[in-house]
Amino acid sequence: MDGTLWDSAAEVAESWNETVKRAGYDRKPITVKDIQSVMGKTMDVIARILFPDLEEGERQKLLAQCGEEENEYLRIHGATLYPDIRRTMEQLKKKYHLYIVSNCQSGYIEAFLDYYKLHDLIEDTECYGNNEKSKGENIALLYRRNALDDAVYVGDIQGDYDASMDAGVKFIHAAYGFGTIEDKVPEIHKFCELENVADQVLQ
Repeated sequence: MDGTLWDSAAEVAESWNETVKRAGYDRKPITVKDIQSVMGKTMDVIARILFPDLEEGERQKLLAQCGEEENEYLRIHGATLYPDIRRTMEQLKKKYHLYIVSNCQSGYIEAFLDYYKLHDLIEDTECYGNNEKSKGENIALLYRRNALDDAVYVGDIQGDYDASMDAGVKFIHAAYGFGTIEDKVPEIHKFCELENVADQVLQ
């Protein structure tokens, strides 16, 4: 999602800073760069990076608070949606099934779908927060659950590519996102290019 469908780094940083302050923790403000640097990582890893001085139990409690309040913040305020998301999804939906797999907390995908009213276009979702499985495991889980014969995962960072390879599915790099891919792979530079590239990859 992050770096592929939208950029929520500024909103997440603002939400987390409010939560951390309300919880009484004294630390320097979390910046947009801080959030961008951990995008795509699982929530437990993010918490260890951003709150290294807290005991594990305390860290997990704060993480849960941050995730819950972040979801509510995004459900109300949204974030920076990349251009042509709905129009491109509507075109893709005419011939493909659309799903979302993310390393996010439970409720994050739903907050995105709620704010932008995209529930009608997405058939199924899965995330780390639901089952603590890796992104590769969740891609494979969704693949099996929906009895797919072929699939391509669209992501922007190396971890997305690695997860796709682990799951045995094809990959398209959203090159406008946060990261680069070590191997040469099909790529898009705008989301509206996805239909044509997906047609080539899945032919």
